[in-house]
Amino acid sequence: MSSFLSLEKQYKLLQKEYETEKAAFQRDTELMGIDRKVKRGDCWYPVSVGRGYYNSLDRFVVEILRTADDDIEPNFEYGKQVSFFCREGNGRLTHLPFACTVSYAEADRMVVELPGEAAFARLQALDLVGVQLSFDDYSYRVMFDALRHAMEARKGRLAELRDLFHSPAPLRFGADRSAGLRLPWLNASQEQAVRDVLRTQDALIVHGPPGTGKTTTLVEAVCEVLRREPQVMVCAQSNTAVDWICSQLADRGLPVLRIGNPSRVTDKMLAHTYEHRFSAHPDYPLLWQVRRTIRQLFAAPRKSRPAGFHQKIARLRERADELEGRIRHALFDSSRVIACTLTGAANPLLTGHHFHTLFIDEAAQALEAACWIALAHADRVVFAGDHKQLPPTLKSMEALQGGLGYTLMEGLAETKPECVRLLTVQYRMNEALMRFSSEWFYGGKLEAAPEVRHRSLLDELDTPLVWIDTSTTLPEEGDEAAAASLPQKVNEEFVGGTYGRINRTEAQLTLRALHDYARRAGRQRLIDERVDIGIISPYRAQVQYLRQLLKRDELLRPLRKQITVNTVDAFQGQERDVILVSLVRANEAGQIGFLSDLRRMNVAITRARYKLIILGSVATLCKHKFYRKLHAACEAARASALPQGVEAEEGEEAVE
Repeated sequence: MSSFLSLEKQYKLLQKEYETEKAAFQRDTELMGIDRKVKRGDCWYPVSVGRGYYNSLDRFVVEILRTADDDIEPNFEYGKQVSFFCREGNGRLTHLPFACTVSYAEADRMVVELPGEAAFARLQALDLVGVQLSFDDYSYRVMFDALRHAMEARKGRLAELRDLFHSPAPLRFGADRSAGLRLPWLNASQEQAVRDVLRTQDALIVHGPPGTGKTTTLVEAVCEVLRREPQVMVCAQSNTAVDWICSQLADRGLPVLRIGNPSRVTDKMLAHTYEHRFSAHPDYPLLWQVRRTIRQLFAAPRKSRPAGFHQKIARLRERADELEGRIRHALFDSSRVIACTLTGAANPLLTGHHFHTLFIDEAAQALEAACWIALAHADRVVFAGDHKQLPPTLKSMEALQGGLGYTLMEGLAETKPECVRLLTVQYRMNEALMRFSSEWFYGGKLEAAPEVRHRSLLDELDTPLVWIDTSTTLPEEGDEAAAASLPQKVNEEFVGGTYGRINRTEAQLTLRALHDYARRAGRQRLIDERVDIGIISPYRAQVQYLRQLLKRDELLRPLRKQITVNTVDAFQGQERDVILVSLVRANEAGQIGFLSDLRRMNVAITRARYKLIILGSVATLCKHKFYRKLHAACEAARASALPQGVEAEEGEEAVE
């Protein structure tokens, strides 16, 4: 298939995804109540309306504070469109007739860009105000534009990369530019990847399985490239990933300019944002004064405006444009790393900027269309990620089956394996935890670093990999309270809409397994040594229910600050000392839904450093080959941990 036809197919599939998501949003808006939206993290109600002001980019913004449901993870983030509503005395909702954009977002506070001061005055006049996500077509617009731009390119580097990526032609490598390069703090596979980043002329893939130091390798590669080039562009699919690599590069002393909003507005990250550095520039006070004068002139009644009003406004605007341009050029010229999300690469601030080298982290989670937004700014690209972990999230089954989720990185890895550099030494898991993932997903090529190979929180007889069969697990004999709280049968429940599935009994068993582990390890020891614990479920409804149970659990109260409960997707890129995974699905038909997406499960089972406890119905899940093999690996790990000559009793639970 020609490059044009390949991108045309992507365009049509992206249209299907756009139409599906838009229709689903409109349907949910009509049918879903505010309470459901709040539980999904798509709505804050009620909110407190804080101060309104003009930000450094001369846009009027308002501060919004969440006043309830602070245990629910919000889905608001930079660039997303939101709308405000109020509840009338009769209970009916009235939506305010203006669209807004999130400028900054934190867990309980966000700054929203408004159309102007009139919209702010209207918000202030209302009593019970809420804010919810609107359908945001911005990312789709810029992806459609990027695909059109790539398809229409007749010459230049963009056309060359397009044709090269969608043809059998091999990728090119130049002469070794790393003579004398020594990076003894990297392992052999990491160092080779950095060397080949310097050699590649078109594209290279740094394939980083869990715990193999992908970010470490990427940071070293950026540093080495910047010894040879004046500036690079660094992108990722999510704000979180951009922030992480930005913080690592800043720690190396590199001047970073962060375009867009950090996922968590810490002082460290804020110092690198374009808006913060813009307002800190010596010329900014003069620019602010000119802008204020313009606003004051327009605010005056028409009858009292001075002679030559329009000429004066024109001169002031020309002066403001001159100052703004001077500040912008100064910021870009003084920065070695320009960082943003892939959709953020469409920011007008980047118009006219071109880079020899582009780094794309999380490339295995990025739609091809999103990659072309950033590729328009570059001569060559380094992809980093793991196409054996989370794929892009899609809502259209037709688009998924058509191949929209088949990423540019994955396609290059399969058709041009010469450009792939697999990182083979992992530093997160002990060997027993690593083995199954390595064999199933990475051809058995991974090895555990010596310093983590045999590590354990407890003793050498601890089983690092455990599966608790929730279809047969019963309360311990004599535990009458537990017996009373658990039903006889463990079944999943469907809670409607897209909110997901829940398994209440399995959630209780998950906390009981954590009780058992805390008792064995010593609760005070876990506190003193700050052992961090993650509870993961693929289903958001289960996550919310687990959070509720944890909030009421007195035994785990002292450990609560060390426990994170979230979805698989939210745990991508994270790790914890102890991980518990609640798989939820339990039904007689053996249906497991999107648990059959094994890349998602690869993420779930590779987050733990010391201990992984899986909870799920063997009867339901083990009808699938992957889970059957995983369960067998857990049983083998349990058997190998038993003292020599001791055999497990038949039916014995896989929990200490």
